[in-house]
Amino acid sequence: MKPKNPNHQAEQIVLGAAMLNARAAADIAAVVDAGSFYEPRHGLIWDAIAAQHTAGEPTDATAVLLRLDAEGDLKKIGGGPYLHDLVAAVPTAASGVYYAGKVAEAAKRRAIKVAAAQINQLGDATGETVSAVLARSRAVLDSIEEEGEAWPAPVPLTEVRALPVFPAACLPDWLGAMVDAVAEATQTPTDLAGSIALAALSTAAQGRVHVQAGPDWIEPCNLFTCCALPPGNRKSSVFAAMVRPILEAEAELAEAARPLIIEAITEAEIAKRAAEQALAVASKNPGDPDAANGAKSAAMEADAVRIPVQPKLVADDITPEASKSLLAEQDGRLAILSAEGGIFATIAGRYSGVPDLDVFLKGHAGDMLRVVRKSAPAEYVAAPALTLGLAVQPEVLREAARMPGFEDRGLMARFLFTLPTSRVGFRNPSPAAVPGAVKATYGRKVAGLVHTMHHRTEATVLELTNEARARVVALEAEREPRLGPGGEWEPILNWANKWTGAVVRIAGLLHMARYPTSGHLTPVEADTIDAATILGYYFADHALGVWSYMGVGAEVGPAAELLDWLTRHGKPGMSVRDMYRGVRGRRSLGTAVAVRDAAARLVDHGYLRERPRAARKGGRPASPCYDLHPDMTTTGS
Repeated sequence: MKPKNPNHQAEQIVLGAAMLNARAAADIAAVVDAGSFYEPRHGLIWDAIAAQHTAGEPTDATAVLLRLDAEGDLKKIGGGPYLHDLVAAVPTAASGVYYAGKVAEAAKRRAIKVAAAQINQLGDATGETVSAVLARSRAVLDSIEEEGEAWPAPVPLTEVRALPVFPAACLPDWLGAMVDAVAEATQTPTDLAGSIALAALSTAAQGRVHVQAGPDWIEPCNLFTCCALPPGNRKSSVFAAMVRPILEAEAELAEAARPLIIEAITEAEIAKRAAEQALAVASKNPGDPDAANGAKSAAMEADAVRIPVQPKLVADDITPEASKSLLAEQDGRLAILSAEGGIFATIAGRYSGVPDLDVFLKGHAGDMLRVVRKSAPAEYVAAPALTLGLAVQPEVLREAARMPGFEDRGLMARFLFTLPTSRVGFRNPSPAAVPGAVKATYGRKVAGLVHTMHHRTEATVLELTNEARARVVALEAEREPRLGPGGEWEPILNWANKWTGAVVRIAGLLHMARYPTSGHLTPVEADTIDAATILGYYFADHALGVWSYMGVGAEVGPAAELLDWLTRHGKPGMSVRDMYRGVRGRRSLGTAVAVRDAAARLVDHGYLRERPRAARKGGRPASPCYDLHPDMTTTGS
């Protein structure tokens, strides 16, 4: 019976990475061949991948499947599902070369064992001189290529495999068509337009849509969305296309309010002058009670005149203090929509020097907000409804995650993140424009929702059908096991605790998008919850990717922080004690055990390599010492 393959997972990752990324296949081919794999079926799969690559043809799983089938080898490797298992095993395509080194090393060690057995047989043979046996033994060893000293590139700590594409089919037809058309016209990932579309719905609803998710559970339907893409991905163009109908509706509301504002200003001025005149009369007649009462009445009438504010649905570059003031002025509703990530630095105190998260935390949850101004009485926003729709560079997320309070107080956990793959380098230079009918329908529907909801002073509380309510209960049951120790969502626990609520919020917005004028009169249906659930799982996958990328989770964070220190201060042959002395005081590396575990993770990923330990006679074994990958001393992490 053939012994179990100790490098089974490494071999799977190598093959899966080669099928995920053609560039990875080329790099892996320089390290291994079919004979490097312990399992025969893995050798067959590699032969198919290598043949595809040599012929200049695709190396993706489908192409490899067709080649294996044509050569009669598909059943031998376990069929198509096994190829899917290989791709699913890949943490990131960039890890392929690293694990290829592991596979090649294991193959070399197996060859050494075979050579040792051959030499053992030669030693037992008779009829040959010792010199002849030694010569033949050396020839056996020389036939094994000496293992090189190359140190494979490390496996990134904070990258994840390709994440799912935004499921635009879950949106109502008119909205999904606009998302797809804008993505095609701008040659950007669908995720960008989809993320902004949800923020646009949240803006249009203006905090006036809630969902009765349970007997004592009412969920507001405003969202925080954030799409992370590198520069050059036309974020501003997508924002302009998706947000334009809201800005046009805002201008229409402002125009409609203008005569009312002018009328109120005029009435206020008349009342103010009447009060001043009545006060003058009362002042000249201090003993006249009628004059005094007339002055008091005139003053009260002047104070009672309320001047409507100009409707403002959207802000861009705004401070937390200004956000509070606008929320108070705009009856508790506001959206911050921006194609830049500067809002994170502003929240962290770029201007004030002090982080101010309250308006964003309370604005998402709908908790009462107190607005204090120097020149006016304090105001209370009973149920603020803030929408955030952002598109930022990925590095902004790493910076934001390390800003005071962003992770600890749960600001990052309130965002629906997307981390799509850029299309730069693969874009069509002559794409189709957004069809006029699609653009017109989108504009009409969004503007209609804005006008319908703007004049509501109270939130519409949407009920769920019995079937939809059962779906929500099932979601809570599905989520819970994922949160426990070792659960799929444990690395994003704070975010995942809000997952069912996020699904309910999305469902409320999809319901209103489906029935813009009558949605407040009908309950949310089960199929709407189902569509929102698909989006919810999409965002959960991306949250896992974002938290891994940010490197702030309990699993990755300490290792990333130690690596950051080592790239700047590390020296050859450092021990765990040396590292601990250097990083002492850092939040995630406060104990020697934490530093040891972080170092072990860096070894697993190829950033550190343990030196051979010197043998000791009795007593404790020598402490391990480590070298840092040479690339890290110049390029950083």
